[in-house]
Amino acid sequence: MQIGANEGQTLKVDINDMGIQALRIQDVDVSTSAGAQTAISVVNNALEIVSAERSKLGAYQNRLEHTISNLGTSAENLTASESRIRDVDMAKEMMDFTKNNILSQAAQAMLAQANQQPQGVLQLLR
Repeated sequence: MQIGANEGQTLKVDINDMGIQALRIQDVDVSTSAGAQTAISVVNNALEIVSAERSKLGAYQNRLEHTISNLGTSAENLTASESRIRDVDMAKEMMDFTKNNILSQAAQAMLAQANQQPQGVLQLLR
């Protein structure tokens, strides 16, 4: 399983067969005292195998839960970073808009002044 953002962050989950053939308990015979003693030994061995497998599965579960928690935190941090970047861009755009608006108003004022000068010269000539 891929458990992280980077290459190589994987987890291989091996689950062994826990059937009666794999645990070798299919031929248990408790009809005699010797068979019962053998059965106890076989069942104890099977219990150890099952306990070891459960322990291994518990470790997988803990690692996956830890990974889920870390990935959730990473996703939250990424979203917050993206939001900060967008907010910074919005502030820059507002600043550029205000600057261009001021420049436009200044240009209009200069044009108005330039248009008034010829009219002033004409009035002097009259």
